[in-house]
Amino acid sequence: MSSKHKNIGSRFEDFLKEEGIFEEVEIAAAKRAFVIQLEAEMKKKKIGKSRLAKIMKTSRTAIERLLDPSRSSSLTTLTEAALALGKHLKLTLI
Repeated sequence: MSSKHKNIGSRFEDFLKEEGIFEEVEIAAAKRAFVIQLEAEMKKKKIGKSRLAKIMKTSRTAIERLLDPSRSSSLTTLTEAALALGKHLKLTLI
């Protein structure tokens, strides 16, 4: 097998590890999943970014950062956002 096709048949996770980006991709995927759920809950409850900022006692700019999947957010901020929408954040080690 040529080096051009060395990853054919391997798992995507293995490829990411070989490239040295597994952790980065996993973190980005988790944040994106959280943002999708948060936005869905905001839509369901008809709460916009400005209203969420007011509930969380923060700025709209901070909410923009929170909803940007490419920006990191602290566990505290994620938890506060969930609580502001009447939800709880559940973390699981797998």
